[in-house]
Amino acid sequence: MEGRGGPPGPYRATKLWNEITTSFRAGMPLRKHRQHFKKYGNCFTAGEAVDWLYDLLRNNSNFGPEVTRQQTVQLLRKFLKNHVIEDIKGRWGSENLDDNSQLFRFPTTSPLKPLPRRHPELRKSSIDNFPKDKDSTFKLRNLSRRTKKHGLHFSQENVEKIKDEIINEDQENLVHNREISQEDVEEVWRYIILIYLQTILGVPSLEEFINPRQIIPQYVMYNVANTSRHGVVVLQDKADDLPHWVLSAMKCLANWPRSNDVNNPTYAGFERDVFRTIADYFLDLPEPLLTFEYYELFVNILGLLKPHLERVAIDALQLCCLLLPPPNRRKLQLLMRMISRMSQNVDLPKLHDAMGTRSLMIHTFSRCVLCCAEEVDLDELLAARLVSFLMDHHQEILQVPSYLQTAVEKHLDYLKKGHIKNPGDGQVTPLPVYSYCEQISAQEFDEQKVSTSQAAIAELLETIIKNKNLPLKEKRKKLKQFQKEYPLIYRKRFPTTESEAALFGDKPAIKQPMLNLRKPKFRSLRY
Repeated sequence: MEGRGGPPGPYRATKLWNEITTSFRAGMPLRKHRQHFKKYGNCFTAGEAVDWLYDLLRNNSNFGPEVTRQQTVQLLRKFLKNHVIEDIKGRWGSENLDDNSQLFRFPTTSPLKPLPRRHPELRKSSIDNFPKDKDSTFKLRNLSRRTKKHGLHFSQENVEKIKDEIINEDQENLVHNREISQEDVEEVWRYIILIYLQTILGVPSLEEFINPRQIIPQYVMYNVANTSRHGVVVLQDKADDLPHWVLSAMKCLANWPRSNDVNNPTYAGFERDVFRTIADYFLDLPEPLLTFEYYELFVNILGLLKPHLERVAIDALQLCCLLLPPPNRRKLQLLMRMISRMSQNVDLPKLHDAMGTRSLMIHTFSRCVLCCAEEVDLDELLAARLVSFLMDHHQEILQVPSYLQTAVEKHLDYLKKGHIKNPGDGQVTPLPVYSYCEQISAQEFDEQKVSTSQAAIAELLETIIKNKNLPLKEKRKKLKQFQKEYPLIYRKRFPTTESEAALFGDKPAIKQPMLNLRKPKFRSLRY
């Protein structure tokens, strides 16, 4: 079964819970079982349920192949606790379930959870309702444009001219070289983040993803401006940073065995002790690194983790991770760098008897990265899926996108110069616009690839034809070579021999018919 991903929006974890429980209830095979000399119909063993649900989760795009069998058992325990299933005697409410032959069945009640009602404030979080600064009375229309590239990437060049313009709603109140306040700067940062995020996600509104007031411009500005040469956030207040002993422990395992600290002891099990020290620190943090506030946002981005949407997910996560408080972003960057290196380090001794290094990293730190303030039954699986993706793409996701600073500077420059009518012609100077790419289908990409290539080759042919500095003999030689390589394009340009001859200003050479020179027949002189 391939996961549908579920609709984006608030309470997506609850929607995924309902999707999984419905699929499990509808697809889990039921049959007769014997237990203690008694037969029971329409039931299944815990081991059979683990097998079936394990396969379902691994093939669901929301969770993927990183799901472990133990996580599947944990989810079945949640099923038992929430009365999705019950034991053969009708008992439920506990988590007394193991991967064994214990019998269970489905209750007659519905396993679906009702969706909580949203707070009225969150219903106003559309980009259309985004509050503008009192002096910034401009409105942004649709900026999405299609390019000839497959996939979603940003570009300031090689795109078609934007047809829609950003227009001014109150031109008379603006003047040249107006003073830009700090409030103006912050509002522009918030506005640009929202515009780009909406464009990446390809949605008409961000209402189901984030409340604009959840974006703290000061965090974004700091995360963009204060980075090391490796792109990691540098904190001015060292009290917010990781403790020195944690940094030393992380550096030790990330560079194992080439640690810079030559005083490291070498007793057996030292690596496990160091790892346990790091894990304990992150597990004791008061909230996950992605914060409780952004839980719904990141869970919605998880729905984009499909092969054909991987690029979109990377671009969206790149922006969303800029929203984090700087200490959280720094800790996330350092943690991802460490666990990514550890999972690829073949020289690192085994840290767990029954689990590989990568699986151990995901299992240990997933809840430190993402979880909900209130317990959600799919937290562990969703967090594991996100951490796995972050490990593979952390270098790109946790870097600052180059287009962001440029976009903000152009908007601020516009605000500073104002939006004034030119005296005499009544024309209005347009605002700077930004070009985006829109994802296209593979078929359209292939069609554009062929047409673009052919157009470029045809342009090359015209260049040869119109080159006046090219000797006639050399031009004939190049055209002959072109005709051999691209006969269809050549024939389209020169459909007849006359059109080809006209290029050189002479008539087409017509070969004269060969004279029929027969040898005269000689009659024999013999009679």
